[in-house]
Amino acid sequence: LLILGVTMMLFHLANAAMLPILGQAMVARGTAGDASAFTAATIIVAQLTMIPMALLAARLAETRGYRIVFILALLALPIRGLLAGLIQDPWVLLPVQILDGVGAGLLGVALPGLVARILRGTGHINTGLAAVMTLQGIGAALSTTLAGLVAEHIGYGAAFLVLGSVAAAALVLWIAATPIVAPACREPE
Repeated sequence: LLILGVTMMLFHLANAAMLPILGQAMVARGTAGDASAFTAATIIVAQLTMIPMALLAARLAETRGYRIVFILALLALPIRGLLAGLIQDPWVLLPVQILDGVGAGLLGVALPGLVARILRGTGHINTGLAAVMTLQGIGAALSTTLAGLVAEHIGYGAAFLVLGSVAAAALVLWIAATPIVAPACREPE
């Protein structure tokens, strides 16, 4: 459960600032036009992607298990950071926010499922989920500070690359810990 919590803390340390920094970068470059409409469009794109991804995640979890859904969700964020960091065109918004919806939709299904599998039979699933979400909140709370400092001192592109690197660390942690977490996460018999 601790490995899952730290993975989610790193994920949200990378994820929470991605949209605000993307909006700031586009406004600073003068490519966003109306900043309010731009922000609304980013949220709509992510939400429209998240719904079908959550449905797909449920089906995938049923047939392949939660671990693969979780890995796919973790994989979306480093790609998102890399795209946002390397492409300066305003059209990067579309794939970046689609990847946000992919990650959110998959995580929305995988995270509670993984916690339930890890704590199966203990009677502490809600407490475990709250603990993981607390670590997730800590990561999210620190995200804008990290991204803002990097953006201020090095630039927006570097901020996205740093956030993407933190997301990659979350993915590496989870994959490296697979031998440890696999027995707790296997399907019930």
